[in-house]
Amino acid sequence: MNYFLGIDVGTGSVRVGLFTGKGKLIAHKAQAIKVWKPEADYVEQSSEDIWQSLCTACRDLLADSKIKPELIKGIGFDATCSLVLVDSQGDGVSVSPSGSDDQNIIVWMDHRAIDEAEFINQFRSDFPAFKFVGGKISPEMQLPKLLWLKKHLPESWERATDFFDLPDYLTYRATGNKTRSLCSLTCKWSYNKNSKADQGWDRQFFEAIGLSEFSEANYAPIGSLVAPMGQSLGGGLSIQSAQEMGLIAGTPVGVSIIDAHAGGLGMIGLEEPGQSVDFNHRLALIGGTSSCHMALSEKLRFIPGLWGPYDSAMVPDFWLNEGGQSATGSLIDHVILSHSAYFEAKSEADRCKQSIYDFLNDYLHDLVEKSQCSLDELSRYFHVCPYFHGNRSPRANPDLKGMLSGLKLSATIEDLAVLYLATIQAIAYGTRHIIETMNQSGYAIDTLICCGGGTKNELFLQQHATITGCQLILPEEMESVLLGSAILGAVASGEYSHIGEAMRNMSHFGKLIRPNRKHRAFHEKKYQVFHKLYTHQMHYKEIME
Repeated sequence: MNYFLGIDVGTGSVRVGLFTGKGKLIAHKAQAIKVWKPEADYVEQSSEDIWQSLCTACRDLLADSKIKPELIKGIGFDATCSLVLVDSQGDGVSVSPSGSDDQNIIVWMDHRAIDEAEFINQFRSDFPAFKFVGGKISPEMQLPKLLWLKKHLPESWERATDFFDLPDYLTYRATGNKTRSLCSLTCKWSYNKNSKADQGWDRQFFEAIGLSEFSEANYAPIGSLVAPMGQSLGGGLSIQSAQEMGLIAGTPVGVSIIDAHAGGLGMIGLEEPGQSVDFNHRLALIGGTSSCHMALSEKLRFIPGLWGPYDSAMVPDFWLNEGGQSATGSLIDHVILSHSAYFEAKSEADRCKQSIYDFLNDYLHDLVEKSQCSLDELSRYFHVCPYFHGNRSPRANPDLKGMLSGLKLSATIEDLAVLYLATIQAIAYGTRHIIETMNQSGYAIDTLICCGGGTKNELFLQQHATITGCQLILPEEMESVLLGSAILGAVASGEYSHIGEAMRNMSHFGKLIRPNRKHRAFHEKKYQVFHKLYTHQMHYKEIME
């Protein structure tokens, strides 16, 4: 039997999964990775730390699974869309105020470049690039970060010879090949494969925003070789990387993909029993530290406040529209960990041998019996505006802030449980807002296909189904991000001739969750409050300015 390796680098860990050609997960391993936060809104990582963690996870997986390395026929990589700086030797170049070359990655969620994003957005009426990002460049994208580095760390700017998206850095480290992924460059770098001039780049745009270093004669530092995801990188795994990972040199490696897009790839094409796949009705929800919302269309759809349309950036020959929430899993963790009752709740959870999430879920069910109202309605007088890290879409405003309404002079486990519930509901209202924006532009989304950390939480799932009014599909293989990467490895190896064929054969239906219609009227009212919180915030800002 042939096996395929999917390698995923998330915000907090590296994960490696071993799959059969039918998409069955045989084994997987994870390794934590380092994160530095030297200042507010600064988030940094180390490419060397990530690579060594990745190699350790690979070797551990092989040892535990007892699968011979020669049976692994293809490898796919995905990662967060973080910015990596290296010099001519491939060594790290600092992105940090500390000056440490170990800290050579600006993580996707880093918001240090908000001012640079605002500067770039002054040109939105002048260049076509803005049409393909919902009208505004985000500080989570790479051009603002590049401009920040040029302005604030000129020494690093001069030393760096290559600027990689993290997924492309991983394939470079694995193979020595500097080919960039169509996914990364299209979604995060304003690359347009349909532009005939300047090799898909816009030289005049770069000159206008202050990045004239990148020109027709010098696109190599950001990508002069671009290929679609899953295309085999010539030569495959290098001898050195094979030794470090415990694999066989020459093993085919596919062109990489962004982590959320790997999740979409791993599940959006699964077939519902008795029904054909209709992408116009489907949204892939990939929930983790943040959440991404992926929709595919054969038609070009420009949607204000949503990223895209991106041509073939996830599935070949389909346009991708991408919504997202900048903080979801991280927001839930924040409100739990920062609450005064956390340690008491954690002690109770440990005593019951439960995770804090399962404990709070059970606590909410106990509250229902005491309060004689439904679980959903426990948050009737408590409301959350979830923009603690700005809003990615559809408001496209990184300056927005979080808000709470309904605080009392108490800090009990009950207060924590209600805050937790209201936060999950607020995230689901944000998803509903994204879906409504997409549907107003031609989609007919009534189905969410879900993967990621949030999908291990039944409360999170049911609230999303009920609040959005959509049915939720969970894939048979819940590690859809790892599966998406393995799909790239399977295509690179020749096991499948193209991504569409691999998707059909490797991703499968799991189970269905339906919305609870009896709470519809309640959530309609809460959804009105969700929007009013934003309106009030903008009014308060106007007063203070």
